[in-house]
Amino acid sequence: MDALIGDYLFFFPLVMSLMWTTGALYTWFRYERHTPRHDAPPDATHLPPVSIIIPCFNEAAHVVETIKHALAVRHPDFEVIAVDDGSTDGTAVILDSLAESAWRLKVVRQPFNQGKAAALKAGALEASYEILVCIDGDARIDPFAPTWIAAAFAADEQLGALTGNPRIANRSTLLGRMQVGEFSAMIGIIKRAQLILKRLFTVSGVIAAFRKSAVEQVGYWTLDALTEDIDMTWKLQRAGWRATFDPHALVWILTPETLHGLWRQRLRWAMGGAQVMLRNIDVLWSRRSHGMRPLMLEMIASVTWCYLLAASFLAALVWRLVMADQPFSLAATGLILGACCVVQFTAGAIIDRRYDERVIRDLVWSIWYPLAFWLLQFATTIVAYPLVFLRRRGKPATWVSPDRGLPNDRQS
Repeated sequence: MDALIGDYLFFFPLVMSLMWTTGALYTWFRYERHTPRHDAPPDATHLPPVSIIIPCFNEAAHVVETIKHALAVRHPDFEVIAVDDGSTDGTAVILDSLAESAWRLKVVRQPFNQGKAAALKAGALEASYEILVCIDGDARIDPFAPTWIAAAFAADEQLGALTGNPRIANRSTLLGRMQVGEFSAMIGIIKRAQLILKRLFTVSGVIAAFRKSAVEQVGYWTLDALTEDIDMTWKLQRAGWRATFDPHALVWILTPETLHGLWRQRLRWAMGGAQVMLRNIDVLWSRRSHGMRPLMLEMIASVTWCYLLAASFLAALVWRLVMADQPFSLAATGLILGACCVVQFTAGAIIDRRYDERVIRDLVWSIWYPLAFWLLQFATTIVAYPLVFLRRRGKPATWVSPDRGLPNDRQS
């Protein structure tokens, strides 16, 4: 039994890393490598208009930059809808001031903080157009991103959701630089690999586009979902809509630069994933949702791996205390997993260098990723599931933005 558990702890991350890397390289080689640069989008003359929705809660430090970038996109027909979700820091005043001189900007006011899902719904109800492009209140959308998004929706009537390509803007700290590699080697690699299944685990909420009629069909965003992006992705795909990833649709984001902020962000992500798993576990036996089974099985296997690893560490610690003469050390197989991680990160950086020229330069900092972020993901997963079980269903998922730095790398 011990050997079986040991093999699982070793081979699961190894096999998944190899599958993600080879799947992403296949997708890049087969579909992506000959596509135009992100700043050479399709002709937008006959493409549909878009509504850019920006939910904001206490974003006074960043919202001016976000709105300016949204208003400067190159798409011929668009509107910007900023939803103030009961901010208490002057965000509402800033938005009203910006709206006075920007005819494309609409401001929607919510009387109190109701959560991102409620803010997105309010923006969708106000939207004039069928294509909804949703970005965070501190994000800076690339001027060509809406055109790439509109082209994808125009080409596929069954496309219900699309996720873009988030790039890190703040890189002045070790945490910020490590996340550059993470977004390429983990988020970008995994999404490309999942395209082979024609299913996505999630569209990234920092830049996610939806077909308005599809969102209406599934009842809008779930108000108690801690990660409304994961929840909506599963709802749409289970209803028969497709979801996809377009790396050309860039957005520059701010990531947490403190351990406290990073912990809060990743714990919320883990709790949101736990919610989705518990609410969608029936895909394992539902005939209508059989296409989602591989993603559910992967999620279950990942959670099982985390809890088995925790149990193994605890057992090893107890054994050392009881048998003091026995050595306690990490398995040498960790070197193999580390090498596999380096290969995955290198592949991600090579693929994403056409969208982010600095990604190769920041690759060296990714050597710390296995130690910092794998442990963080492991810890947040262990904590998340008990918290979700104890959380009252239906409780609104209000939000507090994590600690973030300032964008030291200006991209436009």
